[in-house]
Amino acid sequence: MKKVLLLLCCIIFMNLPAMARGPIPVPPGVKLPAKYTDSYINNLNEEYKKVTKEQLIMVALDMLKGTDGDFSRKAILGYNLSGYPIKIEFKDLASVNKAYANFDAVGWKKKKKLFIYINPKHQAAPPAALAALLSHEALHQDEYNSLSEETYAWTMEAVVWTDLVEIYPECNVESDALVKRENTLKKLFEKGGHTPKYIKKSVYQNKGYQGLPITSPGFKEMQ
Repeated sequence: MKKVLLLLCCIIFMNLPAMARGPIPVPPGVKLPAKYTDSYINNLNEEYKKVTKEQLIMVALDMLKGTDGDFSRKAILGYNLSGYPIKIEFKDLASVNKAYANFDAVGWKKKKKLFIYINPKHQAAPPAALAALLSHEALHQDEYNSLSEETYAWTMEAVVWTDLVEIYPECNVESDALVKRENTLKKLFEKGGHTPKYIKKSVYQNKGYQGLPITSPGFKEMQ
């Protein structure tokens, strides 16, 4: 009888939702700024447990405080069009749509809930780079999209990365794939005199955005 009960307990534990198993620690290879001690990170769990189980993402969200990306952080916590927290996880994007296999991240809507799925290749990215990426994705809050919305989102990402790389220069790991993306956006932003001029040009030429309308609800064409 005891063996049967033990077997049942093992089966139940194996089938528990991942969220019930507690937060996922920051990967050991990720270099964090000194302020992010184990104790500090553990204190973030309560604030962000409804959003993610990944402590690396919790650190990224914490980095957005006091920056232009704080709007996105608050949107992720629930101050968005859906009224619910945006769930964030690393996910094989091809399982969402084969066309997204090589994307860095996608915003997704299921019924009334919003999700941000990040490509697993970024599971050990510097948190400031993830923070900039999240500041972009959190702006997509409905099923509509447009060239203007993408231009705004990419510009937000560039602005936030510019802020964060000054605050946390140790996160500017130039060999990292996501950091390369952020530095490319930063250069476009600076080339345009801190305007969306060249980011807009890049968005409009992006093959992945072909067929999108110029505007969508809440987003007018940027000059």
